[in-house]
Amino acid sequence: MTIYGDDPDPPLRTNLLRNTIRKIRRTHRGGSPRQQIVVLLGWLFLVYAVVCALQYSFPRPSKSVIKCETPIHDKSNNIKLPRPPDRESLSQTWKTLQAIYDAHPPQPLDLTLKSFKSVSEFPSLEDIQTHTQISTEHAQASRKNHVEVTKKLLPYPDRLFSGRGIIMLAGGRYTGFATTGLGMLREVGSKLPVEIWVKDHEEENEQWCIELANEGIACRRLSDYMDTKLLEHGYQLKISSIFFSSFEQILFLDADNVPVRNPDGIFKSKAFTDTGVILWPDYWTHTGSPQLPYVVGLSDGPSEMLRKDQTAESGQLVWDKRRHWKSLCLAAYYNYFGPQHYYTLISQGWAGWGDKDTFAIALQSLRQDFHMVPHPLVTLFVNGSGNGIGMLQADPTKPAAYEPMFLHSNIIKWSIRGFFCSGCDNDEKDPVALGAWENGKSPINSHLKEHRRIFSMERMESMNIDPEPLIWKSFEHVACRSVWQQPDLCKRTREHMEQTFGYEFRQAKASPIFGGGGDQICRKTR
Repeated sequence: MTIYGDDPDPPLRTNLLRNTIRKIRRTHRGGSPRQQIVVLLGWLFLVYAVVCALQYSFPRPSKSVIKCETPIHDKSNNIKLPRPPDRESLSQTWKTLQAIYDAHPPQPLDLTLKSFKSVSEFPSLEDIQTHTQISTEHAQASRKNHVEVTKKLLPYPDRLFSGRGIIMLAGGRYTGFATTGLGMLREVGSKLPVEIWVKDHEEENEQWCIELANEGIACRRLSDYMDTKLLEHGYQLKISSIFFSSFEQILFLDADNVPVRNPDGIFKSKAFTDTGVILWPDYWTHTGSPQLPYVVGLSDGPSEMLRKDQTAESGQLVWDKRRHWKSLCLAAYYNYFGPQHYYTLISQGWAGWGDKDTFAIALQSLRQDFHMVPHPLVTLFVNGSGNGIGMLQADPTKPAAYEPMFLHSNIIKWSIRGFFCSGCDNDEKDPVALGAWENGKSPINSHLKEHRRIFSMERMESMNIDPEPLIWKSFEHVACRSVWQQPDLCKRTREHMEQTFGYEFRQAKASPIFGGGGDQICRKTR
């Protein structure tokens, strides 16, 4: 709905109503009282409709245009919930794989993780060659077990997976980040079903899950499918959620990943249809042990063959399980023994220790094709400063030139509670000790207090995007309309939106008979 300027002047509406009634009285003095009443009611109904139309459409050329809409989260978007995974069959599949993994562990199972001399400078070749000590006997044993695992990987389980959708992890403080990412998916127009995974019942918010179901988002618990006590580190949750998801084709997003464009077209891109896997680049090349290529079967001995390869940044990845099932199971093997061995073997403890390169290594080990997005990531900084926000990753549907699709906010996490919450430290599941607007050391403290944009508008215009107003719409839903709604939090959020982006919040005045009613979010446009 579009409104030009303010409401029409009250005298206009009064004169219109008075003149219409006079006309009715002159025209319909004859007839029975019943007929006169019916005619009068009909005219009044028509007048009311005209007044409502004037109220929302009356031209005021001296004013800017104001566009109003019902909040997207309040609408019925007709996105079907994904079907529940086959718990019994998937659990049994996992137990079979787990037995294979347990029977063929890498050696040693307590690979020492130690720091490099410098965390800011890329390690030298000598440092990479000598940093992690693995004996020849251990490397040979690991390679032998790796060969046995690849031989015994299970075939693709038909009928367990279907369709395509998006997966995201939540739980603890990551739930706050996920509310933003999930909100932005719908704000940018994604119509794909979503599964939000948590570790167990303790990390699940049942009321939130009920809300999410209205938007085609289903909550899942890993503990329903596996013994989560085996998961020693949070990095192991990603592969588990991908493995147990009901989707055959998945887009995985970290909880702190904010889409800035609709990602639905990825599954129709040439990059995906040609290979079945899309990965995105990280800042640096490989720092893995020279024994890594030997252990996973890429070389006949210790090698530097991976040193010039770009590492992957797994805040987002696209995977076709049918085409790359065995690679997924091999990546699961690396993650199963990740904290004890493979995370250190792959990165040697330099930046990026964790799951992020296990996917590419598994694909390479099984000689499977995949698409690595060719465009380098772009670092996004806080407006007017050198403080980083996160990594803008490219749209793989636009291979010719860099265009952003995902903001992986690995530095400043986008959570309205983390921005404006006060006294949220009592929340056991998602404590926020001090909101950024109260924390003078926060790099966005002055932006929130002075109601300034956090992203540089000039930078956004150069990339033809403007995601920040939409992010704040997602914030407003959490603060004012969700299970986390709080009056003070809502007030601060709306005040910032009004003063920074020109938003207005109105109660629609039109009768539901004419399609109105309910809250409206309005924004002035030129």
